[in-house]
Amino acid sequence: MSRQTFLTRNRSIFWFLLSLAVFTLIVTVLADGIGNGMISTSFVKTLGRTLCLMLVAVAMDVVWGYTGILSLGHMAFFGLGGYMIGMWLMYARTEIIVSESLRAAAIPPTPEEIHDAVGTQIFGVVGSSDFPLIWAFASSFWAQLALVVIVPGLLALIFGWLAFRSRVTGVYLSILTQAMTLALSLYLFQNDSGLRGNNGLSGLQNLPGLDSVPQSMVSIAFFWASAAALAAGYVLFAWVVSGKMGSVIRGIRDNEGRVRFLGYHVESYKLFVFTVTAVVAGLAGALYYPQAGIINPAEVAPIASIYLAVWVAIGGRGRLYGAALGAAFVSLLSSWFTGGGVPNIPLGFYTIQWTDWWLVLLGVSFVAVTLLAPKGIGGLFDLVTRRHPVPVSTTDFGPDKGARRTVEGEEEK
Repeated sequence: MSRQTFLTRNRSIFWFLLSLAVFTLIVTVLADGIGNGMISTSFVKTLGRTLCLMLVAVAMDVVWGYTGILSLGHMAFFGLGGYMIGMWLMYARTEIIVSESLRAAAIPPTPEEIHDAVGTQIFGVVGSSDFPLIWAFASSFWAQLALVVIVPGLLALIFGWLAFRSRVTGVYLSILTQAMTLALSLYLFQNDSGLRGNNGLSGLQNLPGLDSVPQSMVSIAFFWASAAALAAGYVLFAWVVSGKMGSVIRGIRDNEGRVRFLGYHVESYKLFVFTVTAVVAGLAGALYYPQAGIINPAEVAPIASIYLAVWVAIGGRGRLYGAALGAAFVSLLSSWFTGGGVPNIPLGFYTIQWTDWWLVLLGVSFVAVTLLAPKGIGGLFDLVTRRHPVPVSTTDFGPDKGARRTVEGEEEK
């Protein structure tokens, strides 16, 4: 039998990338600013944000669906990535505004005076004017871009090392990740956190130095960047879950003790997956929040990570394309219901307002999928592809007479 390559073993990669490319082309042609204007700038931003959510959902699927770690903290890494790039966006934008306002002064301002004025402008809302230590690199785009990777990755590395070396598993690990997220969000809500407390960072859609570029062009550029990031992330994670590494992390999911008995350092594999997915989540957040325009501590609250798990479950965990489809489906449906796209239903004695009932509908959908369709939306592709059972060799394998193995090397009786 000829040895299969990475792509031939994972045909879903080709179809996913092809679908993503076609979708990106269609949106570009129909978008306002470049295309014929059939799709508004605001909806292009919605689609760009959806692509970012699809990326973090794929990362979550690798952690939960393939490795068996139900993390309720990955949206915290997503939010940290947004905060890191948001600090540069807010600083650079405010510096331009302050410099222009002081340019007409009789005596030109010094760099120190401009820096102090920027601090007053940014932190005046929380009664301060001094830059906290965490803003030390806010004036440098490349430094903050590096922090987009370093901060979520370092937090995941430290947390994962402490948790996995203690062999915390199951629901206890989920509670720990949720506690980490809760502690982070409560800290960010404080005014002295250095990130403007409940006010968060705003005006992120205004890119420094690009005032003359219309938002229609900026939105399509971010949409392309989000599509490229999703494509790269999908290929990366498809490689992670394939081959020997994929077999090991699936084994950890199914029977961690047996994998450890076979000689694999389970903690290293779990730490690698946890850290890499956190870094990708941070990058997704760095692309998401400039399109959203604002980030505040509520974005990293535990409920956001719970929503992420619901998206993956509805899409079908254990399938990368299922997680991506689940995130896209729920995100767009949420925008439709909460944005007033669905008319309210008057019942005489009560009027159903979908902005209030959307979360209830989402919860019911999650329960229904869990009980009735555990494979989620991704399971529908089984009906289309009509997967055939793996052919089994008739050669005896092992000491027991009649034991056989499949062409994949799995023993079967």
